[in-house]
Amino acid sequence: MIWNLGSINADNFYYLRHLPAPGETIAAHDFRQGLGGKGANMSVAAARAGTRVMHIGAVGPDGKWTVDRLLEYGVETQHISMIDTATGHANICVAEDGENSIVLFSGANHKITTQMIGAALAEASPGDFLLMQNETLGQRFAAQTAHTLGLRVAYAAAPFDAEIVAQVLPDIDLLVLNEVEAEALEKTTGARIDALPINDIIVTLGAEGCKWVSNKAKTVQIFPAYPVKAVDTTGAGDTFTGYLIAALDRKLSMPDAIALAMQAGALMVTRQGTADVIPDLKDIQDHGFDED
Repeated sequence: MIWNLGSINADNFYYLRHLPAPGETIAAHDFRQGLGGKGANMSVAAARAGTRVMHIGAVGPDGKWTVDRLLEYGVETQHISMIDTATGHANICVAEDGENSIVLFSGANHKITTQMIGAALAEASPGDFLLMQNETLGQRFAAQTAHTLGLRVAYAAAPFDAEIVAQVLPDIDLLVLNEVEAEALEKTTGARIDALPINDIIVTLGAEGCKWVSNKAKTVQIFPAYPVKAVDTTGAGDTFTGYLIAALDRKLSMPDAIALAMQAGALMVTRQGTADVIPDLKDIQDHGFDED
């Protein structure tokens, strides 16, 4: 089972002729609202990849629909707390030329307490996964608690903060980050990626695929990307991570788990949206990546 300490956001999309200049008021010609947040995206991806996922998070009274949506997508929600703070949200202005501007409000995501985290992890079993990102608080406490309880700790280090990552390194089993973040972490720690005290590190390389650094086996393996026509890269990294952890939870080998996660991420970039359009296993099977 996966226990995901993660953000839950309402993604509010406003479609405009152009982005407003300072002091300008402009009418949006379309509006859409969807489920988002890196944590919610990863929970949905893991559930659609065929494993049990318990989301640990918080929303405000305005966010009940986000919890209902997660439940609809197969995510277990007993440890999502309803608190007296606005739900996290992103207001995204999208212009006709494709430019965008985003205002992000953390809201309830930054009100998650150690008591909430501890109450959830007290129900976990040794061998379960704890998955974390950086859009909530409490990562260090969660990692230490999970490590003590015998859980495997996976950390998707985004939005990236090298100092926070460095603090939880002793309790991480699997780290997922991109190439720029990997370089920043090396500068912060003064150690090469292949010398960090973590069993497995996945460095995503965008259109070039990803790199698996196994510090336990002292090996490095490159996985090329699957060729697809990208329409929207939003949520692709979250989809990759959710699928990766789900596959490992289902006892797939690391190479097989990476391959499946890359197929999910590749299919995700052909779709517009976030959590609501994350592919399931049947979508991947129907696409027939092995035939490309």
